[in-house]
Amino acid sequence: MQTDVLIVGAGPTGLALACQFIRYGVDFIIIDKKETTTPYSKAIGVHARTLEIYEQIGLAERAIAEGTIAGKTRLLEEGELRAEIDLSKFGEGLSAYPFLLILEQGRHETMLHERITSNNRDVMWHTELTTFSQTADGVTAEIKGPDGAAQTVSAKYLVGCDGAKSTIRHGLGLEFGGGTFERIFYVADVDIDWEYSHEALNINLSKDNLLAFFPLPGEKHYRIVGNLPEGTQKDEGELLYEEIEEVIKAELKIRMDISNVNWFSTYKVHTRHVTKFSVGRCFLAGDSAHIHSPAGAQGMNTGIQDGYNLAWKLALVLNGRSSAEILNSYNEERLANAIRLLKTTDRMFQLGAGEEWFTSWVRVHIFPYVANLLTRMDFVKRAIFPLVSQIGINYRDASLSMNDVDLKVKAGDRMPYFVLDGRSIYDWLREPTFHFIIFNDGSAPQAQITDDLGGMADVHYIPLYPHIAEIFDTDQTFCVLLRPDNYIGYIASGVNVDGSKEYLRKVLS
Repeated sequence: MQTDVLIVGAGPTGLALACQFIRYGVDFIIIDKKETTTPYSKAIGVHARTLEIYEQIGLAERAIAEGTIAGKTRLLEEGELRAEIDLSKFGEGLSAYPFLLILEQGRHETMLHERITSNNRDVMWHTELTTFSQTADGVTAEIKGPDGAAQTVSAKYLVGCDGAKSTIRHGLGLEFGGGTFERIFYVADVDIDWEYSHEALNINLSKDNLLAFFPLPGEKHYRIVGNLPEGTQKDEGELLYEEIEEVIKAELKIRMDISNVNWFSTYKVHTRHVTKFSVGRCFLAGDSAHIHSPAGAQGMNTGIQDGYNLAWKLALVLNGRSSAEILNSYNEERLANAIRLLKTTDRMFQLGAGEEWFTSWVRVHIFPYVANLLTRMDFVKRAIFPLVSQIGINYRDASLSMNDVDLKVKAGDRMPYFVLDGRSIYDWLREPTFHFIIFNDGSAPQAQITDDLGGMADVHYIPLYPHIAEIFDTDQTFCVLLRPDNYIGYIASGVNVDGSKEYLRKVLS
């Protein structure tokens, strides 16, 4: 069996990567030792940046239709409602998806898998990687199918999307350093009959424990996430659901009836990341490269974006349009992001459930009374939403980012969202290619410059309307060259075709 890329692992990261390879015309084989997509909910939060990615492959509308938008957050304490925060348009003006979408991982995987099969491809289920090796020319992998028979796969590249216990990571000998929270966490998917309506994310505030209720599709269906008090004597595998329910009811202190426990799990939270995302022709993505606390629902989204970053670079190399040197930028960009992510999720957890006395006191006695005021302020929204929704991730300090003008928006930033002629700017940016955009103040004549860029980029002329000028903080003509993942690679004043050509020459080597 021969292919361009062997993907090991068909969770959300591997399936989303396969969808990107279909988009770029890259041949692949994807395997997983499971029998099919997961039947469990597992990860449930889908953020704006992931929906922007799905918009390019026609899956955003379906994801929203099958999920539940968290319309507001209720803050509860000692059995009383302390505050309600409107979340329905929290990121309005920053993304076409200014909300948190709740979509169970099982449905998520089914959606991605159906996109793959609709393109006459499929996962090799019940198939396990046994060994692999690589040379300067490619990767050789031995796999074992459902009948136990061994097969050999020859691939040009291998991507390990095989989770926290990654066979690929172990095979590459990569360190997975970090730490572990000592307290035991739990998750349960249940039906709840109580006084609160279903559209809200409910958070219970306490001195040292996390307890949150996420609305899932279904009239009374919720995901409960929490942690047990410090000093719990049993290990995570020894706890019964009934013991957890006692803790939940004692913590919440309101009348509630919990039924239909569809899924329940206990675990300890690890925060770890690899020292590098690639060795030779082998790459890591998702949980195989980084794991962290569930605060902020960052994990699944980050894995999908790992693959999104890698896919276009591998496609350029495999299609003969770039040297392999561009693949070094995958480790450069995504490792830096993983390091930032672990710090961010650790801080989120400490704010939500940390035991340090001052943080705990503010969380219980101050935050509920100022939350509404703070979350109505534009500057707070513009600080919090990009951080949590991942639209604020940038590669400003990376080698693929070049500035020839000093504007508020920099090379390495995601292309800012704005509406143009009643449509999102991203409607113009769905093709899997570079995009050269001229924001014209009226002084630059429109010219045919596609050939000047060697056919590597689509060209767009956009009037420099006042709302666009405000975003970039300039009222004079400028241009940007967008990478295929809609991050700004190059930004310059005027219509700098020569600068863009030089950028492409350097990036593509």
